[in-house]
Formats: sequence, structure tokens, C-alpha cells
Amino acid sequence: MKVIHTKLEGCVVIEPKVFGDSRGFFLETFHLARYQSKAGITLPFCQDNHSRSAKGVLRGLHFQKNKPQGKLVRVVQGEVYDVAVDIRKNSGTFGQWEGVILSEANKKQFWVPPGFAHGFIVLSDTADFEYKCTDFYDASDQGSILWSDPSLGIPWPISNPLLSEKDSCAPCLSDVVI
Repeated sequence: MKVIHTKLEGCVVIEPKVFGDSRGFFLETFHLARYQSKAGITLPFCQDNHSRSAKGVLRGLHFQKNKPQGKLVRVVQGEVYDVAVDIRKNSGTFGQWEGVILSEANKKQFWVPPGFAHGFIVLSDTADFEYKCTDFYDASDQGSILWSDPSLGIPWPISNPLLSEKDSCAPCLSDVVI
């Protein structure tokens, strides 16, 4: 596998080795020792999630306040633009973001460590999105940052996304208590 380090410490893009022929393909989506030694992912996973969304749906930017989750994310069908925002107060890259296209074609994975807000927008007709989490989801601990926060300046590839009520009225990063 190939590990691509981003400008955000700990956030990495993973390109797994794909073995394919006329019958189809095979790839490892997680291998404990390899992901620890090559990608630096040392936290244990405790929950796997799978979502399906239609074109133009934007989910995020989400985080947990007291029980931050690390997320190893990938797309198994379709294509998304995936974003991580550093919300670690003492980080040298606080408020900076990284974005990557994840798709069934490129088979890339994105490791979003604890301490980051995360979101994605669907570029294809539909997308199936899977993520492994390092802590359990806790609705009472959730937080959100406005997807269009001007201080972040994220160039989302769709200007009028479909949003949940929660995501449409999320505060800007400067107004979030972390």
C-alpha cells in the first residue's frame, strides 16, 4: 500500500494495493500490522458504519467533543469529495483542512484522526460510504461546523448541497466550543 501524508499531522491518504484481472479485483481494506507500521494508525476500531447518499448530499462537518473519533473512510460505490478539518486547539494546523476524492474507481482510503471535523459531498448519482471508527457514536457528544464557514474556505465542488437541518444551521468554527 502507498501512504500519502497530508499537510495535517496524522491525516493520511492510503492507496491500497489492488490485485485485479478479468474476473474482478481483491484488496485489503485493513490489516492491523500494516496500517500501524506504514500509516501510523495505532488506535483500535470499535464501530463500522455504512451510509448511502444521493448526488449533492453533504454530510458534515461533524465531530465529537469529549470522545473524538478517528475514522478510516472509503467509498465502495460512487464518488465523494471528502474533507477533514483540524480542530485541535494546540495544533499548528488548527482550522486548516484537507480534501480528497474517494471513489469506487480509485479505492483510496482517508485516515481522519481524532481531533478533526469530517464531512463529505456526493459527486456521483449515489455513493456508499464506509468508515471504521475508534470510538462509539454518542449523539449527546456530537458537534458540527458550518460546511460553508468562510474562515475555512473549503472549495466544495457543488455550491448548493442537500443538507440536514442540523448541518444547515451549524456554527462557524470560531463559534464552536471545543
